[in-house]
Amino acid sequence: MSLIIRQIERRDREDWDRLWCAYLAFYETELPKEIYDSSFERLLGDDPNDFSGFVAELDGKLVGLVHYLFHKHGWKVENVCYLQDLYADPDVRGQGIGRALIEAVYSAADDAGAPAVYWLTQDFNAEARKLYDRIGTLTPFIKYARPI
Repeated sequence: MSLIIRQIERRDREDWDRLWCAYLAFYETELPKEIYDSSFERLLGDDPNDFSGFVAELDGKLVGLVHYLFHKHGWKVENVCYLQDLYADPDVRGQGIGRALIEAVYSAADDAGAPAVYWLTQDFNAEARKLYDRIGTLTPFIKYARPI
């Protein structure tokens, strides 16, 4: 198994679309094409306040993605890192892809001087939560959102 974690590149668009579509489907969400276009372009941009991302390449095939964002925090001087999206193809789960992608974000946060990395998941995402329980700390926070 030859696993490479690397920054998202323009040549990844087709595979990124496939992975992100599958990620959104897992969360029972669909988005219009212009969101895909906008999100991908933002991931390729050089604005340090915009999204960044990595892909997991296994034996030459893209099998996973992660998107993250640095932002200010009222309780810290430094920025913190929000890991927004994480996905690995179902047929490669359990092979360390998710862990490697999260660790790449941890490394990017360290390089940026961001002391905290956090993320959210659905309570029903039991398989992913097994990994998260090993490499993160479950917090007592409950998320609320503005009604749509």
